[in-house]
Amino acid sequence: MAGVELYAPRKARHRRTWTVAALLLAVVFIALGQVLGVLPAMATGFIGQDGAANRWPQLAYLLYVAFAAGAVLTLLWAALFERRGPGTVGLNDQGLRRFGRGFAIGLAFLLAVVGIIHALDGYTVEAGGVFNAGAVGVALVPILVLLGGFIVQGSTEEIVFRGWLMQVIASRHGLWLAVILNSALFALVHGGNIAPSRELYLGLVNIVLFGLFISLYAAREGSVWGVCGWHAAWNWLLGLGFGLEVSARLWKPGRWSWTSPPTMAPPGGSLARPLDQRPAWSPRAFC
Repeated sequence: MAGVELYAPRKARHRRTWTVAALLLAVVFIALGQVLGVLPAMATGFIGQDGAANRWPQLAYLLYVAFAAGAVLTLLWAALFERRGPGTVGLNDQGLRRFGRGFAIGLAFLLAVVGIIHALDGYTVEAGGVFNAGAVGVALVPILVLLGGFIVQGSTEEIVFRGWLMQVIASRHGLWLAVILNSALFALVHGGNIAPSRELYLGLVNIVLFGLFISLYAAREGSVWGVCGWHAAWNWLLGLGFGLEVSARLWKPGRWSWTSPPTMAPPGGSLARPLDQRPAWSPRAFC
């Protein structure tokens, strides 16, 4: 199958990473970024030796620093080895407009999913969360700070998988193999948080389906700005807005979200198909 350039024309000076190496490097970029972010925080005692972020400042640190490190490593590899700029991995023009549109679409998707589950009596809001606090403005600060963190975290995943990896594979083998391989790898690096079970297998299928959707979104738009917005909106609203589990982990919503924990979080099933995110407070939580 003929190769295709997704985001920018290929120039003579550009190099292409071998496909097998690119699949391995995608995991290395994310994992090494986590290590580079977590180890200094552990050394200073800011977070525990288990890498757990039990308070929102710790979680914010990991979202901003550990994930940003993964994006920086990816862009450095593209620049120094492949001789390609950010535009070739999808960080091209109309970034703000595309990001905003993707963010709105991500919010709409999640609202639809939770709305359907609520209509089926699968979700109930127990209380008002931070709106029950005496100083609502102060209580909203963590939510707004963590919004920025989720933008960094979600965007990093999209830069690595839909931006860099999908483009490298598409350039050699064509779009469809690039979509399939990046989606499969994306699912696998999200699978370490649940013990082997039917829940895990269903979750992996759902993540692959999400990966296929979001990959085609990026390819159709010719940019990763939109999928960065989509991913950030989903993570943020799912964990801190509705207080639902994200890849089988709960974000302590009673303290940080605007609703308190639901009586039953939606399973990783067909109604919650795009459930793709990983918690950010563990060094092994790659995405």
